[in-house]
Amino acid sequence: MNHPHHGNHLQTVLGPLSPAAVRGPALAHEHLALDLDRTGDRAAVLDPAVHGKRITGELTALREEFGLTLVIELTCRGMGRDAEALARMSEESGVAVVAATGWYYEPFHPEEIGDASAERLAGTLIREINGGIGTTGVRPGVIGEVGSHGDVPSEPETRSLLAAAKAAVATGLSVATHAQLGHGGLAQLDLLTGAGLAPQRISIGHQDLLDDPAVHKTLAASGAYVAFDTVGKESYQSDATRLRLLLQLLDAGHADRVLLSCDISRHGYLESEGGTGYGHLFRTFLGQARAAGVDEDLIDLMTRRNPVRFLTGGAAHEDV
Repeated sequence: MNHPHHGNHLQTVLGPLSPAAVRGPALAHEHLALDLDRTGDRAAVLDPAVHGKRITGELTALREEFGLTLVIELTCRGMGRDAEALARMSEESGVAVVAATGWYYEPFHPEEIGDASAERLAGTLIREINGGIGTTGVRPGVIGEVGSHGDVPSEPETRSLLAAAKAAVATGLSVATHAQLGHGGLAQLDLLTGAGLAPQRISIGHQDLLDDPAVHKTLAASGAYVAFDTVGKESYQSDATRLRLLLQLLDAGHADRVLLSCDISRHGYLESEGGTGYGHLFRTFLGQARAAGVDEDLIDLMTRRNPVRFLTGGAAHEDV
């Protein structure tokens, strides 16, 4: 089977990128354009026409100040994805952006999920991965954020996760999940690996919202990535708790499985609206980690080498 993506490059919204070109840090789980509004209050929206310039400004500033090189943008089908806006923001900011395909958790499933088989749904993803999003020519470089909620995925979520695994196996892309409030990660991992996907191809999302170090260690020991990806979202979890959980995972020897990000998913999180912004990880949280004894090599591992290796499916010992 042909794996055009496998191991040799990252598929970004502006085309292929060599892993060696990623010399600075990445944000492993972000949104630059999305629409999750179901109430009409427009809070859970990042509208490129309204917020695009401000988002581009934040990315540019982070590239200049911290060397931000890459954003993994996990807005997928039914979440208000906008491939053209991503390409524009990437071009204007000078930060590479990886776009996604897949389906979020059940409350946001579009009608196409219906009772379609996992095989049929996988076909939809494979066509988009190989042919581009709509008529944009922009090809997804990751499958995510594929969602479930609760301890066990619902029936439609199970089909969506199986479709993600099948499409990942067929195309050589990796899968990032949305585990609602951190729950259900072990069930997601079982489902994805049971469908033939290697654990190092999987990132289990929102684990910083789950205060359960044993689960984090189990996920990491399996070879899957553990995403601490809502850094700064203090209304869900304090950064103090996030840091404690991160240090416990590092102490257990799993630094090579950690992914970090802020998951900006509402315009109120933008710096221009008084939020913590995309830079909170670099400006605040990593400073707290350094103060707790985390060294620069570990920070480079977590913010640069790990996300690149996640996307390419590389082994832990591979030099990135």
